[in-house]
Amino acid sequence: MVFEIVKPEEIEKRSMEIITSELNGRTWPEPQFSVVKRCIHTSADFDYADNLVFSEDAARIGVEALRNGAHIVTDTKMAASGINKKKLLSYGGEVHCFISDDDVVQAAKERGCTRATICMEKGAEIAKDHPVIFAIGNAPTALVRLAELIKNGEVKPALVIGAPVGFVNVVESKELIMECDVPFIVPKGRKGGSNIAATICNSMLYFKD
Repeated sequence: MVFEIVKPEEIEKRSMEIITSELNGRTWPEPQFSVVKRCIHTSADFDYADNLVFSEDAARIGVEALRNGAHIVTDTKMAASGINKKKLLSYGGEVHCFISDDDVVQAAKERGCTRATICMEKGAEIAKDHPVIFAIGNAPTALVRLAELIKNGEVKPALVIGAPVGFVNVVESKELIMECDVPFIVPKGRKGGSNIAATICNSMLYFKD
């Protein structure tokens, strides 16, 4: 067995070279291509070359929103922890995850709904003062509630990253958000997850023209 010797600071660069090579000449306009490659890099899953769906110019819209101080609202602590908060703060943005807030827990219990549902409502309040990117990596119910808020005119996200993972209502919730009149990036089907939601955010934060 022979291992390739790669310096630590060159591992990501080498990984991206391998990904680009194994895409066999397939490319996307930037910054969309960077999003695709980073999702593959995070997951080692080339299905993301086919299942990532972008509304028109969504990746560019996301990059510009972040550079203009957009905040990010996510449904999981895992996604929140994976987003480069220092880079985001350099543009004036913050990451918000309300899933464990006492008022969210109490409201979800009283209303008989998921905490992720309430999180989207709190995110909509932030969107009254700041551009907001909603990055959903776990809960289909978050996407369903967000779609309701959008259609009711209660929130206008700068971008929706709809990447819940699993088997129950996942596919349907993604289809629902893609019917809304907002920019979106969605991995169609069952795949996704908090790591993918965070990766999409970071790919836009790291993008260099």
